[in-house]
Amino acid sequence: MLVLLPPSEGKADPIEAARGGAPRGALDLGTLSLPGLTAARAEVLAELVELCSADAVKAREVLGLSEGLKGEVAKNAGLRTAGTRPAGEIYTGVLYDALGLASLDAAAYERAARSLLVFSGLWGAVRIDDRIPSYRCSMGVKLPGLGALGAYWRGPMAEVLPEAAASGGAARSASGRGGGRATGGLVLDLRSAAYATAWKPKGEQAERTATVRVLQSKIVNGVEKRSVVSHFNKATKGRLVRDLLVAGAEPADPAELVETLRGLGYAVEAQAPAKAGKPWALDVIVTEL
Repeated sequence: MLVLLPPSEGKADPIEAARGGAPRGALDLGTLSLPGLTAARAEVLAELVELCSADAVKAREVLGLSEGLKGEVAKNAGLRTAGTRPAGEIYTGVLYDALGLASLDAAAYERAARSLLVFSGLWGAVRIDDRIPSYRCSMGVKLPGLGALGAYWRGPMAEVLPEAAASGGAARSASGRGGGRATGGLVLDLRSAAYATAWKPKGEQAERTATVRVLQSKIVNGVEKRSVVSHFNKATKGRLVRDLLVAGAEPADPAELVETLRGLGYAVEAQAPAKAGKPWALDVIVTEL
């Protein structure tokens, strides 16, 4: 099983992150998982650092940052020498609070390190134990030289992600390249729309993919009303992943995932793809946070 997650806009300072001891030295792109993305990571990193070092006002405009977040520009300018922490400690926010990586036991954390993949405008995608600095660069950013990052990452991701998805997170490839040929293994896609643009499973792999929507159910004047609520969506996805990790669940395909989630107490409505080469769509229904 490979679980695709969005990052968080807010990120912990490496000095303040709790797990893994003191922050260690500077970023080393060569140590990150999915090494087939190294060249693309280096290219995005170089442009981001140059932009933020040269013109803070322009950088804020490009990154979509308010005056109150101008410190993020200086942070980006110093990415090459900043301290690093495991990505699972850097990413914060509602989903990651609910996921609670720091409180997982050793076995569940190992499953998380093997199966979780966090998408990023800067790194493309990282495992939770990849050591990275805190940064600010969403997938929706359009860098002056490279253009829209969602589109930029499609080529490198198409080379690397099929193999990672086929392995179900069970192992890291020596080359990080899959050539788009690999299939097999459940892909649980919990990404937001902006991050989903960077890579979409195709063919048989798409048929083994499940996307998840969280709907809040309320009774209004005796009639059930359902709506998408951001906080419910993020918190529920975080809890859902945590429950799968703690249970040691390894569903092999979307149909088995549905049964597993129902066994864990979730109300799930599933829609199998109407035609070949499309993912399953799962609705998780919640009534309260």
